[in-house]
Amino acid sequence: MQIRMLAYREPPPMELLLMADPSEKLVNEYLNRGQCMVAEAGGMIIGVYVLLPTRPETIEIVNVAVAESEQGQGIGKQLVKHAIETAGQLGYKTIEIGTGNSGVGQLALYQKCGFRMVGIDRDFFIRHYHEPIYENGIQVIDMVRLSQDL
Repeated sequence: MQIRMLAYREPPPMELLLMADPSEKLVNEYLNRGQCMVAEAGGMIIGVYVLLPTRPETIEIVNVAVAESEQGQGIGKQLVKHAIETAGQLGYKTIEIGTGNSGVGQLALYQKCGFRMVGIDRDFFIRHYHEPIYENGIQVIDMVRLSQDL
């Protein structure tokens, strides 16, 4: 597997991006301001993440997704670790990530990668998404915020 920056004018892997964030409008907004990285294997894009500068010396991972057929193989962890390494190389001091309150697997993954919970953005998914989102049989309402010093 190789992780690389999405080439200029190369179409982003929207199907993957929309797995992690169902709002095409929001995905397009942060794609325009962020840096999209893709994981390739066998000539196919199997994973993606987007880094978005948010404040001085702070960058956020705003989307991480792995193709369903490739899940459970540690690719998500490799993507998150690559994002942390890339953020450090770019000179950022802090990296952040957020996930829905029902994202048990994501919360475990991010903590295994060194992130610590720093807060909850109450009603985030109610304010920013028109349709209710469900994961693991739980409505996604709040965003759990995590951070790591680089």
